[in-house]
Amino acid sequence: MTEALYMNDAYLKEWDANVVKVKDEKYIILDRTAFYPKGGGQPCDEGIISKNGNNFKVVYVGKFSGDISHEVDKPGLKIGDKIHCKLDWERRYTYMRYHTASHLLSNILYNKANAKITGNQIGLDKTRMDFSMENYSPEKLHDFVDNANRIIENDALITIDYMSREEVMGKPELARLAMGLPEKIKEFRIVRIGDIDEQVDGGTHVNHLNEIGQIEVIKTVNKGKDNRRIYFELK
Repeated sequence: MTEALYMNDAYLKEWDANVVKVKDEKYIILDRTAFYPKGGGQPCDEGIISKNGNNFKVVYVGKFSGDISHEVDKPGLKIGDKIHCKLDWERRYTYMRYHTASHLLSNILYNKANAKITGNQIGLDKTRMDFSMENYSPEKLHDFVDNANRIIENDALITIDYMSREEVMGKPELARLAMGLPEKIKEFRIVRIGDIDEQVDGGTHVNHLNEIGQIEVIKTVNKGKDNRRIYFELK
C-alpha cells in the first residue's frame, strides 16, 4: 500500500518517492505520496512529478484497492524511477480551508439541530453541504454561520489522532455522516478542532482555525422533508 503522507502532514508541499507500478503508461503508483486522492467530498490534488528535469503533470488522483493512483499527462515514467513531487499548493490550501470550515459547521449543525451530513462537495470558490434537519429556516442557518465565525475569530489548534473501531463506536458523535462508518476499517483517523470538535475524517485540514477566514452564506435550499442544503464561500 502507498504511504499516504498527507494523513499526518497536510502542509508537505514537495517530497521524493519511487515509482512502484505503472499501468497503461499513465497511471502511476508511488511508494509514498502527499497527493490527496479524490474522496469524502474533497477533490483530488494536482501538481507535478519530475524525473531528470522532465515534468509530468498530475491530472487526477484516486484510491483503488489501497493504492493511490496518479494519472499523468504523458508517458515516460517507469517502475523503479526515482522522482520528485510537487503539489499545486494554492489549490490544496484552498481545499484545506474549506474542509476545516465544513467540519466546524457540521459540529454546530449536529449540536444545535441534531443534523447529520448527507452529502458535501468542496470547491475552489464555494462549498456545498447537504444535511438532515427538522424545523428548518434560513434564519437558523445564518445564525449557525455567525456562530461559526465567532469561533473562528477566537482561533483553535487542529490536531490529528487515531482511534480503534471500538473506541469510535463508543462515541457516535465522532461520525457525522448519515451513511455511517465503513465496515472494513479497524482504525480511524480523528480530526480535532481544539476542544470544540472531533470527527472521523481522512481529508486535509489547516493547522489553525483562523486560517479559514470568514464563512459567508451564498444561499440555502430546502430540498424537501428534513433534506437541506447550504452553499458558502470563504473570505
